[in-house]
Amino acid sequence: CRALKPLLPPDIPLVICAKGIEKGTCALMTLIVEEILPNHPALILSGPTFAKDVALGLPTAVTLATTEPELGRVIAEALKTKTFRPYVSCDPIGVEVGGAAKNVLAIGCGIADGKGLGANARAALLTRGLAEIVRLTVACGGRAETLMGLAGLGDLVLTATSMQSRNYSLGVALGKGQSLDQILGARRAVTEGVYTAEAVVELAHQKEVDMPIFVAMDRILNRNAAINAELHSLLN
Repeated sequence: CRALKPLLPPDIPLVICAKGIEKGTCALMTLIVEEILPNHPALILSGPTFAKDVALGLPTAVTLATTEPELGRVIAEALKTKTFRPYVSCDPIGVEVGGAAKNVLAIGCGIADGKGLGANARAALLTRGLAEIVRLTVACGGRAETLMGLAGLGDLVLTATSMQSRNYSLGVALGKGQSLDQILGARRAVTEGVYTAEAVVELAHQKEVDMPIFVAMDRILNRNAAINAELHSLLN
């Protein structure tokens, strides 16, 4: 944003494709853009998208979130193709929280699968984890129903069930006994959930929201907690 600031003409809308929560400040991406580029309306593009499938022209539906619906419709029309369909949402907060938090939950689902805990355990993690994300979204001023759409449930199911997902595959490797340093050292791409776990838990503490699955994930990923002990604690 700082690099773009001297280059952008006023009022140019910006479509944010990054998913995350800033460490330390717990700021969502739109807030960062608004601080540094206050004269540019910020929209959020999120949803169940593996980049390779989009590039191949395979059918994809996403959410484009903005507080300015008319602008959203204009941008959605500009971005859409025969196989890429943006749906406009008026809930940027819900879309941002859902898009960031699901990466952490996807790692948890991967851990469960890597340890061979079965499909029932993954379904339970998905369901209870989504309930935690909904609580946080509402506490931040977003809408619960947003998490039932493409940017919530749709993105979560994609990211938490496929080895094409960086977050899920990292979780599988952790569950099979590899160390986090080993896994990250062998990768070029960023695995967002590792970094987002701490920020989600910090934001949950600020908002006084109970998120035991996410606390367990933060302890595993950032505080060297034993996976088996955290799983046992969750089950109890």
